[in-house]
Amino acid sequence: MIVSRLAFPLNLGLRQFSRRVAENPSNWKILQRHMSGVYFRSGAIKPKPEEMPFGLFAIFCAVIPGLFVGATISKNVANFLEENDLFVPADDDDDED
Repeated sequence: MIVSRLAFPLNLGLRQFSRRVAENPSNWKILQRHMSGVYFRSGAIKPKPEEMPFGLFAIFCAVIPGLFVGATISKNVANFLEENDLFVPADDDDDED
């Protein structure tokens, strides 16, 4: 259902774009400029870009400190809210039943 809701505006936009290109051929340059990163002027496909050798390591170096910083900030905010009686968790005494 979500895909069908997204497909209609995309299809409509594609139809409008193709009409504009048919009306004015200079609009075709916009599409060619967008695709220039993939193909050479001759039409040959450009080679695959170089990959970063430690890509996964770099991701871990960014994600793990981010998680620790986020956890520290949320812990400090929770302590601040509890100290100032802005939010105090309810004590559930369900264990005594």
